[in-house]
Amino acid sequence: MPAPALSRRALLLSGAAFSLGLPPAAHAQAPAKLRLRLLETTDLHVNVFPYDYYRDRTDDTVGLAKTATLIAAARAEVPNSLLFDNGDVIQGSPLGDYMAYSHGLKPGQVHPIIAAMNRLDYVCGTLGNHEFNYGLDYLGTALTGQNFPSVCANLLKADGTPLVPPTRLFEREMVDEGGRKHRLRIGVIGFVPPQIMQWDQANLAGKVTTLDIVEAARQHLPRLRAESDVVVALCHSGIAGGAPKPGAENAALYLAEVPGIDAIMTGHQHLVFPGKDFANIAGVDAQRGSLHGVPAVMAGFWGSHLGVIDLVLERRDGAWKVADFASEARPIYTRTPERRIEPTVAATEAVLAAARPEHEATLAYVRQPVGETQAAINSYWALVADDPSVQIVSNAQRWYVEGLARAAGLGELPLLSAAAPFKAGGRGGPDYYTDVKPGPLAIKDVADIYLYPNTLRVVKVTGAQLRGWLERSAGLFNRIDPASAEEQALINPRFPSYNFDVIDGVTYRIDVTQPSRFDADGKLAAPEARRIHDLAWQGKPVGDGQVFLVATNNYRAGGGGNFPGADGSTIVLEAPDLNRDVVVRYIVEQKRIDPEADGNWSLAPWPSTARVSFVTGPGAAAFRPAGLRAEPLGNTPDGFTKYRLSHAG
Repeated sequence: MPAPALSRRALLLSGAAFSLGLPPAAHAQAPAKLRLRLLETTDLHVNVFPYDYYRDRTDDTVGLAKTATLIAAARAEVPNSLLFDNGDVIQGSPLGDYMAYSHGLKPGQVHPIIAAMNRLDYVCGTLGNHEFNYGLDYLGTALTGQNFPSVCANLLKADGTPLVPPTRLFEREMVDEGGRKHRLRIGVIGFVPPQIMQWDQANLAGKVTTLDIVEAARQHLPRLRAESDVVVALCHSGIAGGAPKPGAENAALYLAEVPGIDAIMTGHQHLVFPGKDFANIAGVDAQRGSLHGVPAVMAGFWGSHLGVIDLVLERRDGAWKVADFASEARPIYTRTPERRIEPTVAATEAVLAAARPEHEATLAYVRQPVGETQAAINSYWALVADDPSVQIVSNAQRWYVEGLARAAGLGELPLLSAAAPFKAGGRGGPDYYTDVKPGPLAIKDVADIYLYPNTLRVVKVTGAQLRGWLERSAGLFNRIDPASAEEQALINPRFPSYNFDVIDGVTYRIDVTQPSRFDADGKLAAPEARRIHDLAWQGKPVGDGQVFLVATNNYRAGGGGNFPGADGSTIVLEAPDLNRDVVVRYIVEQKRIDPEADGNWSLAPWPSTARVSFVTGPGAAAFRPAGLRAEPLGNTPDGFTKYRLSHAG
């Protein structure tokens, strides 16, 4: 029976990749070989504990305390390893907001995420774009608490000097395959997206400037390469294909073409590399994990993964050269076929202890009111009538984008906002609805309104694309046959509610007696079908050539759901903030909100003889929208309440 094949990583770790089949004389003449493991965390966003502060419950998909367990295991597997962080550390969760807005960070104090990282023996870090959200003074205080340095080569103070060193050189003792010790010189260079000057203009204008990532690399790499045995790039920037553009936000692929880099650690996009997210991009090996042949890794976000790059170094002609490599991102959890989360590791207690006081204080913080709502916010009827739970998201997105659009020279275009009801029953069950009572609003209540960690995007679309977007959204509804006397379910249960975009800022009606223009995959299925009627902006019909801005999220703007006008090519603004955080900021700013739906859309009437049914949660009875005729028909076996909708509109 043949022996099982060894994986590339097993070969690298065992040394077999360079020794199998060689005679003894060849071993004696072979160059020295040293195996070096590089470890990455990225986009931690103040997630130390495996906890979702928004939902106020344990979350096994996040937390540096769990990543720390993977770090310990990865170190135990090899004699030589180095740990790096790739930025976005001090902002991005309620723990970060609590520290910045409530607790404060005085000179000499150590930020809790930094305290946790200090337990893990990092070699070096770089700055992410979110490091600047609380201002340069706050960032400076946070950095002084690190027991490891940070580098950033494309960020300069107004006087032209670096804010932090562009590069650093470290010497570490390493052991080769023969047990011999070597002093290895590791050069590290870091980068941040130049877009911080747009995203954090209020904090940075007149204080710092940025350079193009590739330009900065070309300035600093020749010297660093000459001083180093191994060069590691900490690139808080993602991976994008196509021709290089000056000032690119996601420039890791272009960076890989600059000579002198042995390994690239990427981030910012909150994705995983190697992996399918980056398949079919020229220059990217999404399976092995390389960019133009340079080993690379991206370790997810919020501590979800540990990035691992294994380098095989050979000593030739007086220098160490990369002879082979393997790259992977190790997760802290997996999902079962039923979509249940299964943790793969436990949390490291020492890391939890480093941040526990601030964690406990944050729990109290998120449970405190940040504003007040004068009206109930629920989603029981969000699929059949304009709804306050969607309205508040639209209001917040438009409020946030108005200033960004003006700063980007887009302020003259009409601004619309797209939002969807995320909690609307379905597979989630009869209790899976937003249901916030009038009165104080806590930060955790916002998660009941906006579930997902999307980031805000703005797209520019034509009137024709806008109409197509709404037609695609209207695929939620089954076609109602006006001539049928049989009961007809209005909602297609296979259509996700998060794809039912309501676009605020225009008015329209949806005629469900027409077939859906698009099929389940978003492909044009009925070219003559038109469910969207009376589409108007400021009381006037929308023309096909009219141009609009639409505030939405990164999922939709990047092509999620296959919507016309939203395929990634129409994005004109990429905001650095989560949509959920935008809603929180809006509530804090307004102090008191009255999220009454403005009725900008409705279902067009159908014959009163049609028996159209709709199921929702039992709590819906107290919140029936005005103008919607709904007759209760009793409860379903699975706990929903069924209604007959009569002559809607």
